[in-house]
Amino acid sequence: MFTLGVDLGGTNIAIGLCDGDLRIVDKGSVPTLAKRDNELIIKDMAELALAIVERNGLTPKDIEYVGIAAPGSVDTENGVIEYSNNIQMKNFPISEVFKKYFPTERVYVANDANAAALGEALAGAAKGAPTSLMITLGTGVGGGIVLDGKIYAGGVNFGGAELGHTVIVAGGRQCSCGRRGCFEAYCSASALSAMTREKMHELSLKGISSQLFEEEKQDGKVSARTAFNAMRKGDVYGKQIVDDYIEYLAIGLTNMINIFQPHILSIGGGVCNEKEYLTVPLTRIINREQYTRDNPSKTKIVTAALGNDAGIIGAAGLGK
Repeated sequence: MFTLGVDLGGTNIAIGLCDGDLRIVDKGSVPTLAKRDNELIIKDMAELALAIVERNGLTPKDIEYVGIAAPGSVDTENGVIEYSNNIQMKNFPISEVFKKYFPTERVYVANDANAAALGEALAGAAKGAPTSLMITLGTGVGGGIVLDGKIYAGGVNFGGAELGHTVIVAGGRQCSCGRRGCFEAYCSASALSAMTREKMHELSLKGISSQLFEEEKQDGKVSARTAFNAMRKGDVYGKQIVDDYIEYLAIGLTNMINIFQPHILSIGGGVCNEKEYLTVPLTRIINREQYTRDNPSKTKIVTAALGNDAGIIGAAGLGK
C-alpha cells in the first residue's frame, strides 16, 4: 500500500506518493495562493493528489491514508487547523473538506514542524533514535519533538514544541509572536540576516570597509550566507557576526537538550548549508554548557537529512 504526504505551505502545496518504506515514488506541487477561500486551497490540494495517484497507475483505493503537514496550531484528533496566520485558516476542518474532493477514509493532520521532525525520525537523520528533537532555522525557528516514535504536541491548545518562542535574552529583540528575546528573534535565518545588516550599517556610518559589502554586491542582497561567506574569506566582522549567532544558537539548543535529553538533535533549514562552519563550534559550546557535560553519553547533534522533503515524508508517516 501507498500513502500520500502533503506539505501545505504558505507559498506552495507539495505532495509526495510514498511507498511502505516512506520512499517518495513521485511528487508534485501547485501554488497555494493563500489569500483565497480555504476550501479552494483544499480542492486544489485534492486534485493534485488525485493527479499524482492516477499518473502512477493507481486509484484512491490503493492509498492507505493521507497525511497533511500544515502550519499553525492543529487539532490532530479532529483534523482541524485551529489557527494559522500563514494560510489564514481558523477552526478549519481540513480533514473533512479534503475528503469531499478525494475519496479516502483516513486523513491525518499535524503541525508542519512536528511532521518534519517525525520525517527525520522515521527516515532521516534521527532514524532509529527512540527520542529525537528537530530545530529548523528558516524564516522562523520551527521545532518538533518525537518521543518513543510519536510526535509530542502538548497537552492543551495543540501548541506544543513551539521551541522558537522560548526566551533566550530577557527583554531582547522583538519577536513576531509578541514577546521579546525569543530564540526565533536571534537564531532564525531572518535574524541572522538582520544582525548582518545592522553590523553593516554600523560599519558604513564609521566608514569602515568589510568583505560583507562585497558579498552583498555579489549576491545582490544581504542574506544568512553573507556573514559566513565573509568569515571564510578572513573578514573579522563576518566572524564576529557568526560567533555571536552561534553563541545564541548554542544557548537555545542547550536549553532544549537540558529539558529533553534527546538521543539525536537534528538541525534543518538553509543555515545548515554552512555544515562544519556551523556544527563544529556549536557542538563545542553545547558540550561545555549542557548540564550533562561530564556524562560519557551525550545528545548527538546532526544536520537534517531530508531537506525540503521532511514535511512530506513526516506527513506520509503520520499513520504508522
